[in-house]
Amino acid sequence: MMKKAFVTKQQVEAIEKKYPTPFYLYDEKGIIDNARAVKKAFAWNPGFREYFAVKATPNPMIMKLLQAEGCGFDCSSITELMLSRSIGASGQDIMFSSNDTPANEFVYANEIGGIINFDDITHIEYAQKALGGVLPETISCRYNPGGVFTMSNGIMDNPGDSKYGMTKAQLFEAFKMLKDKGVKHFGIHAFLASNTVTNEYYPTLAAQLFELAVELEKETGADVSFINLSGGVGIPYEPDKEGNDIAAIGEGVRKEFEKILVPAGMGDVSIYTEMGRFMLGPYGALVTKAIHEKHIYKEYIGVDACAVNLMRPAMYGSYHHITVLGKEDAPLDHVYDVTGSLCENNDKFAIDRKLPKIDMGDYLFIHDAGAHGFAMGYNYNGKLWCAELLLKEDGSVEQIRRAQTPRDYFATLDGLSMYSELDKIMKELENRK
Repeated sequence: MMKKAFVTKQQVEAIEKKYPTPFYLYDEKGIIDNARAVKKAFAWNPGFREYFAVKATPNPMIMKLLQAEGCGFDCSSITELMLSRSIGASGQDIMFSSNDTPANEFVYANEIGGIINFDDITHIEYAQKALGGVLPETISCRYNPGGVFTMSNGIMDNPGDSKYGMTKAQLFEAFKMLKDKGVKHFGIHAFLASNTVTNEYYPTLAAQLFELAVELEKETGADVSFINLSGGVGIPYEPDKEGNDIAAIGEGVRKEFEKILVPAGMGDVSIYTEMGRFMLGPYGALVTKAIHEKHIYKEYIGVDACAVNLMRPAMYGSYHHITVLGKEDAPLDHVYDVTGSLCENNDKFAIDRKLPKIDMGDYLFIHDAGAHGFAMGYNYNGKLWCAELLLKEDGSVEQIRRAQTPRDYFATLDGLSMYSELDKIMKELENRK
């Protein structure tokens, strides 16, 4: 089983005439079709909504595609709130799920009518003070059950070692406090495992949260109006792994809903999700070009991208599949480390990877970079962020973020005399083109 690139070598050759490599490329059709599949999988719940995790791919053009399919936005900072607001999202289109939150961010989230999701019980009075003593009528609280999170195939993650959320006792106390302070509608939120590739995760998590919701309503009298399953539904980065079936996942959640919430008279509870990786991961790729080869103790292929463009392999040792465009059917008879140009030895997109023979000028399509790819970029070694492009359904390409320039990199420097010298250098270099 092999992963297939959503673009051909001929298409990339045409794209590069206008937009030089490296660049991110997103598949418009794939994004839209997937968003519709998610909506269909949970259509049994009238209040269902996917709140796309903006941190995964914070680009307004991508966000607009999802907005047109009915998605809201999950934000973790004031700039993500501003980005969502800039494309017309407001009120309950926005979920504000942050932690260690500055007061001004609670204030802005409240001003635009977003749903605030408290990460800690101490944030209640902190936010109330910031908001002039009045909390919004709808509030969500994040739950952390502690211990380890297990399913039939073993331990999935360790919530007890996570900085997020409240204990069960704190959650009950928080609901009582909030109710006393005038809050009328409540949500429960939890994130217990990351990048799960199993249809069992959401239904298992849902069952725990549904049972918790029944307890909370019974003991506190609070109106639980929504339950947010958060993210955690992942994608198979390796080509031999089978992906999640979102229809089966939705049906699994429905069965737990019918089993637990409906008999408790809570059949009107809305289900929310806030996926990033599942929504965008497979529908974005980093496209880069082979520019050097090195033959020492190992065989190296140097490309014009580096870890600043996609840091997951360097930071986490994450696997990202690589297709050499135009050589999809060639034998995988060479073993390479595929590297970038950073002054760090972990700047490698692949280690001991079996690939076809790579010639200089070949295009490498690095799969599954659509979420937590460009968004985690940085400027180490003075490297600049690349462009983001959208492959439209009709085959045309639209630039949705231009590549960073040296002027962007130097723009925040203080010291006019220094900047004037840099400006002179930049102009000289620009005149050479």
